Amino acid sequence: MADRERKLMSEGVLTYAYILLYISLSSGQIFFNKWVLSSKEINFPYPLALTLLHMVFSSVLCFVLTKVLKIMKVEEGMTLDIYISSVIPIGAMFAMTLWLGNTAYLYISVSFAQMLKAIMPVAVFILGVAAGLEMMSCRMLLIMSVISFGVLVASYGEININWVGVIYQMGGVVGEALRLIFMEILVKRKGIKLNPISVMYYVSPCSALCLLVPWIFLEKPKMDEQLTWSFHPLVLTLNCICTFALNLSVFLVISHTSALTIRVAGVVKDWVVVLLSALLFADTKLTLINLCGYAIAIAGVAAYNSHKLKKEATRVSSDESQATSSLPLVSSSTSNA
Repeated sequence: MADRERKLMSEGVLTYAYILLYISLSSGQIFFNKWVLSSKEINFPYPLALTLLHMVFSSVLCFVLTKVLKIMKVEEGMTLDIYISSVIPIGAMFAMTLWLGNTAYLYISVSFAQMLKAIMPVAVFILGVAAGLEMMSCRMLLIMSVISFGVLVASYGEININWVGVIYQMGGVVGEALRLIFMEILVKRKGIKLNPISVMYYVSPCSALCLLVPWIFLEKPKMDEQLTWSFHPLVLTLNCICTFALNLSVFLVISHTSALTIRVAGVVKDWVVVLLSALLFADTKLTLINLCGYAIAIAGVAAYNSHKLKKEATRVSSDESQATSSLPLVSSSTSNA
């Protein structure tokens, strides 16, 4: 009994360690990107180039880990048709999300960007209804209204609002919503389930190519003309490593806990980012209206997560009951044979 209790305790400590790792890496990466892009700090104001570096680094490291060192395994089942119809759109939307989201940090504060991200469930739901993956209901309409109202209140309370930054952030939100929709189509309609390392292995090269084209035309000419920016190989390499580690930490949390845990941890992380940014960055000035609006939006997000998880639990329970009810029939037919 004592050994069993010690084992359960050690597993609990390990689980909390993984959750703390995810929150730390996720929050730290947001601050790290802001620090690198800021003209007052590292002075590498090229979000497209930074995101491209992330994807190239991720592609190379995934190849080394899975094909050279063979520490991790890429799941099978990928075909050319699935890659073209699903992986390329996912990679393109992922590239769009990272590019526009990082660009927003040049115009708005980290805390305000995080508040605007709370509108994500609304975008996912609207696009899900359009794609036939979600059903409109009064409950969901109420939840979406609460989230939207909270984000509007938080925006109203922003002192130094920059609409260019808002547009970039909203573009990133739409890109992320589309990526999630394509991921759901990949899993539900095509029956392909990939672990995070497999997703990164397939998606990262595609995202890198999608970023390379706009970088050549939009940022490379500026980088060639303006010699005021700084290139710090060590800092940028560390930034890429942190990005890769963040993706793996998501895998660790999900594999050792559940989808509910990662969602709750995500809400905690959002509050950590909002509050810490007010202490770390001079351009962040939180107001009571900001915090009240964000609290309302987060309450809506929590309700959305709860609704989605209950729906998923009901579906899984229904599938298990159907499988159980079919067992006697199989047994009967076998005995008759």
